Amino acid sequence: MGPYLNREVSWLDFNSRVLALAEDPDLPLLERVKFLAIFNTNLDEFFQVRVALFHAEYEAGLGLATPDGLTPEAQLDAIRARVLELTAREQALFRKELRPALADGGIVICDWSDLEPGEKDRLSDFFANQVFPVLTPLAVDPAHPFPYVSDLSFNLGVLVRDPRSSVMRFARIKVPQLQERFVRLPDRERFLPVEQLIGAHLDRLFPGMEIHAQAAFRVTRNADLDIEEEEAADLLAAIESGLQRQRRLSDAVRLEVEVGMPEHSRALLLEELELDGEDLYLRDTLLDLGGLWDLYRLDRPELKESRYRPRPEPHFAALPEDGEPGSMFAMLRESDILVHHPYESFESSVEAFLSQAVADPAVLTIKHTIYRTSGLPDDSIGRSLIRAAQAGKQVVILVELKARFDEQANIEWARQLEQAGVHVVYGFLGLKTHCKLALVVRQERDGLRRYCHIGTGNYNAVTARLYEDMGIFTADPDLGADLSELFNHLTGFSHETSYRKALVAPVRLRNQLLDLVRKEIESGDGRIVIKVNNLSDPKMIDALYEASQAGVEIDLIVRSVCSLRAGVPGLSEHIRVRSILGRFLEHSRIYRFGTLARGMRYYIGSADLMPRNLDGRVELLAPVEGPDLRERLDETLDLLLQDDGLAWTLDDSTWRKVPVRAGLRSQEELMRLTHERARID
Repeated sequence: MGPYLNREVSWLDFNSRVLALAEDPDLPLLERVKFLAIFNTNLDEFFQVRVALFHAEYEAGLGLATPDGLTPEAQLDAIRARVLELTAREQALFRKELRPALADGGIVICDWSDLEPGEKDRLSDFFANQVFPVLTPLAVDPAHPFPYVSDLSFNLGVLVRDPRSSVMRFARIKVPQLQERFVRLPDRERFLPVEQLIGAHLDRLFPGMEIHAQAAFRVTRNADLDIEEEEAADLLAAIESGLQRQRRLSDAVRLEVEVGMPEHSRALLLEELELDGEDLYLRDTLLDLGGLWDLYRLDRPELKESRYRPRPEPHFAALPEDGEPGSMFAMLRESDILVHHPYESFESSVEAFLSQAVADPAVLTIKHTIYRTSGLPDDSIGRSLIRAAQAGKQVVILVELKARFDEQANIEWARQLEQAGVHVVYGFLGLKTHCKLALVVRQERDGLRRYCHIGTGNYNAVTARLYEDMGIFTADPDLGADLSELFNHLTGFSHETSYRKALVAPVRLRNQLLDLVRKEIESGDGRIVIKVNNLSDPKMIDALYEASQAGVEIDLIVRSVCSLRAGVPGLSEHIRVRSILGRFLEHSRIYRFGTLARGMRYYIGSADLMPRNLDGRVELLAPVEGPDLRERLDETLDLLLQDDGLAWTLDDSTWRKVPVRAGLRSQEELMRLTHERARID
């Protein structure tokens, strides 16, 4: 085995750990259902992006090998073998455990055959009034070519026979996107899969025909946008056009069918979708279990974890609700403030920071990067920015139109901001702008002063309640100057400059991180702790191997992809890798280099250790210098490294659940500590 683990198999290992949460009998029932839904939606995105990439390379005849040495064909073989293993686990879990447990809990996923005649009559009326009018059966015959099947659409394939001619035909019925996955019965406890409701009324859709077979199927297509940015005069128009083209023309990469679908129908679908048998996945349970989110949203608190209410960060909590404009900025002049979401409130920190910038007449300019939003008109940040522009402040927003799966939402968001007078810039040619920055420029007695927020997560109030992230608020003049120069570089014509404190990709971040690793190698008592979402960059992995071989003690907390082999004698025996999975999605990036004796350097920001982050995106890591803030980071890292309730460890290439001894669950402990801080202060 080579020095690198396969990125795709490593990601599938991550999704296996998500599936393990759904398998955990100690979790409340609907939390297990939620994780099963997440497992399925994760897998959908994996096929839309990663499998689609290898499909395209294979079809183009490219034999390019990944760092672990696999060609596109070998990648697809390895992916299929692992996916079949995982989906077998997932289907057995749903069929044997979760569906019966839901029924015991008063949430019954029923079959049409289970219903009483009167119930069927009422559902037939519902079908006639609410479902039938929006269905369109599409036949396949010489006069009707095979219809386009859109990405992730839910469909019924039906074999019908004309009794007059005895000719058998295939027809496709698309379930409308707005139709919920399950139809709730009047007793509020039973839920009928929508395909069974439609299947029970095929005689209405094909009057005079004989129904010989029916089965659900689902197609996954390439969801990656291919935009020639250098040739695009208008990036927004090019991406919008690309989205429309993608919806019509993207290649299919996966076909999921119910196991009972006749062989003839399977063969027809594979042929028309230009797929082969290796792209076919048979399901012996319901398709599209991502739809289980509908059941998780039920008002059944006794089947879920208790709801956590984020606490205000103590400094911000001390501010009066009707305080003087500028009171938050006065606080930041005294010291930097670190916030940790979702334990601490996004509303009373990030949203309040921008709201106060809008209300404060001394604020002249607001500059902001947006990668993923919660969407106007519900977005508090968006409304604040619009009010700022209407008040005559200069508002500059850099919206990343190429944020995958959020392209359309970001286009709509950007247009509404433009209409309100906000200066909107659409990213950077050839690069995704992934850094999470807000810059406020304020007129004060002694001149202009800059105030910054630098985060690890998106400016999205919805995900801020679900994702674990950090952010630093600062009035540090050097960081303020760095952000000003970076914004000017992104919005204007200039060559990237040297920065005073910020570590910025793509030009310098990689080398600066390698220098920090090298200093630990040279120190004689090296120590490195890094928390990221993904680690797959070969050069960074090689540097960490070199550090381990020099005796540097290294702890890596990696949520998802890890291509580094941990604990291998002669290669990485001083490297320990763990992954934390719990109720919140671990999303922050924290870097710590050094020891107490020599001093330590801390950074937080947007960058993972992947080639795309270091070479293909605009990323920023900010130093954390305040002693109190560093103590908070140490507290968080220590808890994550001591966790034996949510943690997994990587031993060479195998992930294992950490044995429970103390029963420390880091996320629960961080909730408790946050509550204690809020109560004491």
